[in-house]
Amino acid sequence: MKISKGKVVTLTYSIRSEKGEVLEQNDIPVSYVHGGNSQLLLKVENALEMHKAGDAIEVKVHPEEGFGSHDASLAFTDDLDNVPPEFRSVGARVEMQNDQGETRAFYVTNINEGKLTVDGNHPFAGKTLLFAVKVLGVRDATSEEMANGVDQTPPSLH
Repeated sequence: MKISKGKVVTLTYSIRSEKGEVLEQNDIPVSYVHGGNSQLLLKVENALEMHKAGDAIEVKVHPEEGFGSHDASLAFTDDLDNVPPEFRSVGARVEMQNDQGETRAFYVTNINEGKLTVDGNHPFAGKTLLFAVKVLGVRDATSEEMANGVDQTPPSLH
């Protein structure tokens, strides 16, 4: 069975930088409804079209096709003494709210010489990425899956 709109696709993937550094890897199978409201990048989803179980593909995704350009206005540096202790580690998530009440997640990206930097960009913003995808299964989606997507909880966790 080939991947097309209305099929449930099960896959594993890795995301690498252009230099080959592994940025993210998921060896636990995940599923999505092809042509539905998945969180898969459109370029990757389109590249999977007409592939079948057992196929492996690699897709190069430029910033404008993926997570956008890096927006320098979303990075802020402050004195470490002004930051609560629970946020004083690289990778810590900080929720910030603007004057309009909108919230955004920022991540601590650097701590150096008494300064701490938080960044509201996606960690992959501004990067060209290589997605390596292994298709494990393809099947018809049920009407419920078409309407609501696929439960991605592994069967052992139900």
